[in-house]
Amino acid sequence: MNHLWGGMLILGVILGIIGGHITEVSTAFVDSAGDAVTYAIGMAGVVAMWNGMMKLAEAEGLLKKLTSAMKGVLDFLFPEIPENHPAREYIAINFAANILGLGWASTPAGLSAMKELEKLSSSKDKKNRRASKAMCTFLVINVSSLQLIPMTVIAHRSQAGAAVPTEIVAPAILATLASTAAGVVFVKIAGRLYR
Repeated sequence: MNHLWGGMLILGVILGIIGGHITEVSTAFVDSAGDAVTYAIGMAGVVAMWNGMMKLAEAEGLLKKLTSAMKGVLDFLFPEIPENHPAREYIAINFAANILGLGWASTPAGLSAMKELEKLSSSKDKKNRRASKAMCTFLVINVSSLQLIPMTVIAHRSQAGAAVPTEIVAPAILATLASTAAGVVFVKIAGRLYR
């Protein structure tokens, strides 16, 4: 990814120089850096609030209750994960954050879930490691844009001055239902074909 972004930046600068637009390229670099700082500060509060809520929920035992509430879903999607395995809790946290549209806040739980799923993987050979069925399922569901409340998009629309920042909620729900259902069907079919 770094090579891709770096290549695009270098190509843009070269094309700007060739096209005689170096002033516009320089201005865009400075403006983009300022926009990035403004965006990061604006989103830092939301991230801090979510992480604080997760710590409070963990301290009060709500994460265990969340995992219990999602037992049926977790059993259906991940039948190979043992009942009290830590991966289930991390997956439940990841799903909850994604459902609330806080994809960037779900990343730490997602990484922890993948680490725990890797421990369960039957492939112990370091050179020929393969993703387990549970790892593939978790990845596909995350890529399917599992969210009911697109908080990040609502925050962007609010910062951009949209009259009704939440008007995208209904289309987002329809899109996530379709993409997640397609992902689950794909994973279940692929799991049967590649046992």
